[in-house]
This record gives sequence, structure tokens and C-alpha cells, in this order.
Amino acid sequence: MSYFRKVLIANRGEIARRIIRTCKKLGIDTVAVYSEADAEAPHVSEATEAVCIGPAQAKKSYLNVEKVIQVAKKTNADAIHPGYGFLSENPEFVRRCEEENIVFIGPSAETIRLMGSKLEARVQMQKAGVKVVPGTDRSLDSVEEAVLVANELGYPLMLKASAGGGGIGMQLVHDQEELIKVFDGTKQKANSFFNDGTVFLEKWILNPRHIEVQIVADTYGNVLHLFERECSVQRRNQKVIEESPSPFLDDALRKELLEAAVRGVEQINYTNVGTMEFIFDENKNFYFLEMNTRLQVEHPVTEEITGLDLVEWQLKIAAKKPLAVTQEEINQTGHAIECRLYAEDPYTFFPSPGVISSLELPENEARFDFGYINGSAVTPFYDPMIGKIIVHGISRDHALAKMQKVLEEIDIHGVKTNLLLLKKIMRNDQFMDGSYTTAFLEKNKGQLVKE
Repeated sequence: MSYFRKVLIANRGEIARRIIRTCKKLGIDTVAVYSEADAEAPHVSEATEAVCIGPAQAKKSYLNVEKVIQVAKKTNADAIHPGYGFLSENPEFVRRCEEENIVFIGPSAETIRLMGSKLEARVQMQKAGVKVVPGTDRSLDSVEEAVLVANELGYPLMLKASAGGGGIGMQLVHDQEELIKVFDGTKQKANSFFNDGTVFLEKWILNPRHIEVQIVADTYGNVLHLFERECSVQRRNQKVIEESPSPFLDDALRKELLEAAVRGVEQINYTNVGTMEFIFDENKNFYFLEMNTRLQVEHPVTEEITGLDLVEWQLKIAAKKPLAVTQEEINQTGHAIECRLYAEDPYTFFPSPGVISSLELPENEARFDFGYINGSAVTPFYDPMIGKIIVHGISRDHALAKMQKVLEEIDIHGVKTNLLLLKKIMRNDQFMDGSYTTAFLEKNKGQLVKE
């Protein structure tokens, strides 16, 4: 069944290719937009039609709201899929889509605005009876005010930008001197990146686990969870490896977590696909962290354990179709692991752009959601993720063995990558026994990156 006639994909790389695949399956025409730097990118030739929207710089192309709207109108697209990043959580973009009678495949502008403010999100979750990390529920406007609040909460603390994301605008502070030193700079960075200088304080959770819940909600009030994903292997507060089920949760704690996620979603009358993110302390207490009002990079993990197509569900919900299944009909089968392959220096994690001179992937061994092919240029203008490697097994041990084998068989040349790091993580005792935390990569970096 086709939910739309033509969908413009306001994105690039692997997520654009991923959306195109589902649209093709459903008989929906697609419009790819691309910058001058992406003229030869795979997603451009794979779409039904493609339009250049500007220079390499994202602000002049992929982030240009009016240009994207103009192309959608010119090509007679009746819907826009934003993917993740870029305009996916921009309420002004959603508002412009509504004004032009173009369906935005995602939640409403008001919901995005609400969840885009970490402070607003904290308030809403507390109304829903979902625990949040101890901290402030108001903006801290001066360093003097911040010091007073910090003394009440107790150090260590995380100074956070309310509108932040991707690890930007987050600063760990261990004492008053450190807070005074970084306060003004964090506010300035928040204002520069997000046009919002609002900052607040939260208690720093020692050795946390980062676990999130995938949810879907239609326009008729039906809310379902699609289980959890463990995302604790991170660098610079950005995820590198994800898996499901989480090796940290028992059945009772999983049930409690999933119910809390659904309550939070119901509180804000959410629609479409989204992710509720939580942080766990060493005593297995969990707290709401934030909500991503879009498709996640790691959504294939959920697709592999449920057998569902989340992009199709997004299209269906945006077309005002009700969810046709109940919670009891959604099953979690086996175990899935995803590794993100980056074009980056494995020691510094700095991007390493260049041309992929050779790329060989083992056939029929795994799912590869890649944005690049042989001969593709990884430019310095965008996120350096080359692609995602996803495996599914009947158990965690089986999935681990499959991923270990697949990573050994990948051959890539022309750019530096984190492939060796991924191989070593998959064979690390702490990762293999499931006892890792978000501090795992930093603590083990020395042995994980050496030849």
C-alpha cells in the first residue's frame, strides 16, 4: 500500500538511502536533495529524481529551510522525510511544511519545540511520574545563581545547554572553581550553536548506563514501545555501538523502564516514531535523560529484533493510518548489535576525510546501511560516519560471534577508520560480559586503539 505519491528526503548519506529503500518497496517516488559536495553521492542516483540545493556548507544547503520547501513544491512532493540531524528537530521547518500543505513525516512543531528544551522535557516527565536526574528545573542566568544551586545539589555536576544535542553544550564540573571557569563559555556555546543560551545543572551519575526505548504513536492516541536499545559505548557523548536487548536489564526492570517510556510519551500527546532516552546508575535506578523526536541512527537494531520497518511505520502514521497491531503482538526475537564505522583517526577521534579507494563487504553476513560505496569521497563538511554494520543472532553470544567475523572480513582503504577499534571492542572481556558503562571507551582507549 502506498501512503504518499512522492516523498522528498531532506537528508543525505546512509539515512537518505535507507528511506529510499522503503519508499521503493511501497511504490513511492522519491526526491533526493544534495549539495554540490554530494553530487556523486549514492543517494542522488538512487532516488526517482534529484535536485541540487546549494553549496557544500550545510547552512547553505541541507539546513536551508526555504530552499528545501521550494524544491518540494517544485517537484510536487506531498511529504518530506527529514531523516535525522539537519532539519529533523527544527520546529520552524515543520511549521513551514504545514503552511505549504506538505506533510512532515514526524511529530508536530509544538511537540518538537517542547522536547527540544531539556528543561521543558524535565517538567513534562515529572508530570507523567517519570523520574528525572536530580537537578534544576529553571534556567540559570548568572554564575552566582549557578554556584548557589550547585552547593545545594552537591558536586560533581553536569552543566547542560537546554537546547543542546550530540554532546554539544555539556560540561562536567567537579567543584565551584571549575563551575565558575566554564559557566560563561558554556552559555556562549549554547547561544552560538542553538541560538538559546539557557543552561541548567544536573547531578553527574557515576559510571552510568545509557539505555533508550523506541516508541511509536499514531494520531489516534495509540502508543506502543518496541523494546530498548543499549547505547553505552560512546565517544565524546556520541554512540559508537548499540545493542538490543540490553545485557544490563532483568525482566522486572525492563518492564518498569518500558512502562515509564510509554507514560512519558502519552503525557505529551506524541505522534510518529521517537526515542525516550534514560540513564541508569550503578544501583539500577533510572532517570529520563531526553527525547529524540525523530528516527534514530540506531533504529536498525530495533528493526532486526522485531522484524518491523520503522520508516514504513513513520509513513503510515504521517498518512493518518492507525497502528494495526497491539503491544502483545510485537515480539522481541534474538539479539542485534550495530557498529558505526567512522572515517576518523582512531586515536584522536578527529574526522579523516578522503576518497574511499577500496571497500569490500562480506555478502550475506550482515546488514550494511552505508552512505558510501567504492570511490566515494568522504568530505569534511558533514558527519564522518561511513555506515552501520548490523548483525542479528539467536542469542547475544551468537550475535557477538557474527559481528566479530564480519568486522574481520571488511576491507576498506583510502581513509582512516575506527574499524580496528570496533574489532577490539567486540573481543574485549568487559564488552563481551555486558558489564560496560559509558566510561568504557575512555577507560580502555589505550588498549583498544593500539595495533
